[in-house]
Amino acid sequence: MTNRPVYNLRVVSPLGDLLVQGTSDAIQRVGWMAEASPYEAGGGCPLLKDCAAQLEAYFKGRLSHFDLPLAPQGTAFQTRVWQLLEEIPLGSTRSYGELANRLNLPNGARAVGSAVGRNPLLILLPCHRVIGADGSLTGFSSGLQRKAWLLAHEGVAVDSQLQISGI
Repeated sequence: MTNRPVYNLRVVSPLGDLLVQGTSDAIQRVGWMAEASPYEAGGGCPLLKDCAAQLEAYFKGRLSHFDLPLAPQGTAFQTRVWQLLEEIPLGSTRSYGELANRLNLPNGARAVGSAVGRNPLLILLPCHRVIGADGSLTGFSSGLQRKAWLLAHEGVAVDSQLQISGI
């Protein structure tokens, strides 16, 4: 197996700049950048440019499903959970317990939550669509304000106690 170079590309979003990382074959990571995050430009990689274009279309409300080769790195269990994230349609949510039941783990909501929290492909694998059993917005590695914004952007009713502007 050959080691392919990993490219990085900054993508401007309404919630702050995203850093997209991947090879010419697959996207490996998408996350929000810290203000001082160093990165090397990967603008010459067609796949990263395609990912950037799809993210920009998503934020403009013109894309409901990403069509990119993904290669998140995780354990076998995390990978199974992340595959379930891809199946949650735009405008829908699932609870951690529902995902655990899909994996035949009726008491596995916490384990699922842990795997969801380690999702390296934010937005592409829509972990923001996973909520608490009572419908509450719980756990999002990038903050509940971003989670609320993403869900509202997708047409999901969000608890009015969370401000969804001014992030």
